[in-house]
Amino acid sequence: MPDKVTIYHGSKNVIEQPVFGEGNPRNDYGLGFYCTQEPDLAKEWACTEEKSGYANQYTLSLSGLSVMRLSGADYNILNWLAVLLANRTFRISNDIAAEGKAYLLEKFLPDIQSYDLIIGYRANDSYFSFANAFLNNTLSLAQLERAMVLGKPGEQTVLKSQRSFGQIRFMGSEIADREIYYPKKHARDKEARSSYRKERESSRATDSIYLIDILRGGWKNDDARIRRNISG
Repeated sequence: MPDKVTIYHGSKNVIEQPVFGEGNPRNDYGLGFYCTQEPDLAKEWACTEEKSGYANQYTLSLSGLSVMRLSGADYNILNWLAVLLANRTFRISNDIAAEGKAYLLEKFLPDIQSYDLIIGYRANDSYFSFANAFLNNTLSLAQLERAMVLGKPGEQTVLKSQRSFGQIRFMGSEIADREIYYPKKHARDKEARSSYRKERESSRATDSIYLIDILRGGWKNDDARIRRNISG
């Protein structure tokens, strides 16, 4: 990675100085400052149907920072899911889901606390639905993988440590016009929901792997049957 990157934070406010320790601890990767390296994506995240927002621009020095690329080839989709399970609230509809949550946290949760910065998929409402369906044994592992690869949910760059907060510099902000960027946000969400419906309605292959199969088989993180991520 380069020594310095430009990142953007979508918000209803201009944020010149992010504050370490503030925010929502129930976000995808826990407490942190959530950004993206894609300015248009930040503008989509900044908008609501009623209000425009701001894409705050920063430079971030990566010197001395430890970076986890959760969507990269060192990890798999179950690692990402386990991180979500550790931080967000899932609907647990049956005993398999409850057992599966505990198993995934035990076997697939990477140590994110030792990293200054995490880069990985963002689980908006649509992609969270995919994760929840897999946990509740109604979506296969292959379907979950296809949803994340084909759906293009966008990557987020999350500052996790006090050290990373000390290496960010505010460069300015741009208005994210809701009349332009909310329709784009809505279209992205609509496409994701359409992909979700198609996956749910597709025929089940006889060799499809579901969460219950992972539990029965005692799969571990280094299992050869789990495909590593293919991005970055």
